[in-house]
Amino acid sequence: MHIHRVKSKQRSKVYEQVLLRESYREPGAPRSAVKKRTLLNLTQYPPQEVKAIELALKHKNDLPKLEKLLDGKIRQKQGRSVGAVWVLWQLCRNIGLGHVLGRSKNALLCLWMVLARLIDQGSRLSAARLAKDHAACEILGLSDFDENDLYKALDWLAGAQDRIEKHFFKQKYGNEKPRLFLYDVTSSYLEGEQNELGDWGYNRDKKRGKKQIVVGLLCDDEGEPVSIRVFKGNTSDIKTFASQIEKTAQEFGCQRVTMVGDRGMIKSSQIEDLGRAGFSYITAITKPQIKAMIKEGVFQLGLFDEKICEVEHHGVRYILRRNPIRAAEMAESRAERIGKLQALAEEQTQYLATHPRADRHKAWQKVVEKEGRFKLGSLVTVTAEDRWVKVEVDEEYLAEIAELDGCYALKTDLPVEAASKETLHARYKDLAEVESAFRNMKTGHLEMRPIFVRKTERTRAHAFIVMLAYLLRLKLEAAWRDFDITVEEGLKQLSTLCAMENQIGGKAGFLSVPAPRDSLARLFTALEIEPPTTLPRRIARVDTKQKLPTRRK
Repeated sequence: MHIHRVKSKQRSKVYEQVLLRESYREPGAPRSAVKKRTLLNLTQYPPQEVKAIELALKHKNDLPKLEKLLDGKIRQKQGRSVGAVWVLWQLCRNIGLGHVLGRSKNALLCLWMVLARLIDQGSRLSAARLAKDHAACEILGLSDFDENDLYKALDWLAGAQDRIEKHFFKQKYGNEKPRLFLYDVTSSYLEGEQNELGDWGYNRDKKRGKKQIVVGLLCDDEGEPVSIRVFKGNTSDIKTFASQIEKTAQEFGCQRVTMVGDRGMIKSSQIEDLGRAGFSYITAITKPQIKAMIKEGVFQLGLFDEKICEVEHHGVRYILRRNPIRAAEMAESRAERIGKLQALAEEQTQYLATHPRADRHKAWQKVVEKEGRFKLGSLVTVTAEDRWVKVEVDEEYLAEIAELDGCYALKTDLPVEAASKETLHARYKDLAEVESAFRNMKTGHLEMRPIFVRKTERTRAHAFIVMLAYLLRLKLEAAWRDFDITVEEGLKQLSTLCAMENQIGGKAGFLSVPAPRDSLARLFTALEIEPPTTLPRRIARVDTKQKLPTRRK
């Protein structure tokens, strides 16, 4: 890291730029292939601060000598946390996210919200407070801001999302665009009633009495998100699919694409939409459809085995398999539920026998309610005769259902020469990557909910922030995979690396960063990121309009 001065002449006037730069090599490049990049433009900083930084860089490996040079007039005190922000900012630069977002104030504030989502999840108010303890302004080059500025940045991001997704996609893939995309939908419940997208719908979170939003996530063939969309809470899964087909075809400019979606996502109308766009599909069919195909003679039950089998019918390929582990789990779960229901019926019968005045109908109703929660209505019948509550199992229907335990059938229009049955099966299983992304984005590390915004555009921008944070998390996860540490723990450890504020003669000077301890150094090394040694002291006021209550009960 060094100070570089660039002089230029315009209309007989000489201008000088003062830049903080560093030298680096691309991974795998020869030692002679050294490149340089600008970390910060120091032109507008006071000359004494630039000299202080230059002096510190000159003696960065011998600070005692620097203290002696300053005749003991240097005083140090702990500054803000540097490690986590520095690592995440460097990752943003490495994957090109910083370049795609831009350098406007709104872009930098959005970038800070992405980093804050990884460091400590919360609202815009908490992100503003977090910047008081982390060197966001010094590293990102931010000026004064509060939580209202962050809300305005969300408005900007909502309007720029399509452009950012398109440019980021082009930067990442260039002309080698992926030919397979994974798509899935989830819902996220809301605590309040005022969100403009909130509505009643099929709630995957099993939260009764809660409105929700619907979120669709489009990922590439490696499970990395490329686009996220938020819909009104009553939007069905299949209605979200058309917008992603259009985006993939028009904005991303992809051709000969295969879309992978689960059995509730790609149905006949969606298959027609894909055909018109020139796309192929991989999906699964439902259990009733499997039964119908067996009845028609297209499938035979014996074809469902642990070994993958393929059947072609009317130009459509079907990939059949039976998962023995899943079959055993389903049988065990069903037997356990039936056993618990029968035990409850026996308990109620005994209660009625020892309590002559007890209501027989209420005892029967308790068992029926449990039957509904266990979803056994098609398998059992609950009766109450002569104060005896009884659960009768339809053994014939139970045997019929058990035959298809662990069985599933995939469906595709891809020709054999384009993909083997093993490849098709593996690509459908890749949908688990999208499910993993949803877990991390919704309830895991990144905590998309609770959602602290109400407006439509801000809700969509909030989800986009979480998606960008998940992209960075994937990079951290890959780099630290061999360490006995989670991403969350790694970022907390990095947050302990703080800058030292050096005051010279009682006046504010520069910020120096001590060498990280060994446990932190390995985190930097795994990411191929050099820890900082000095930072410019940037005067920026970060505050919050909303204050915490002065007294707590």
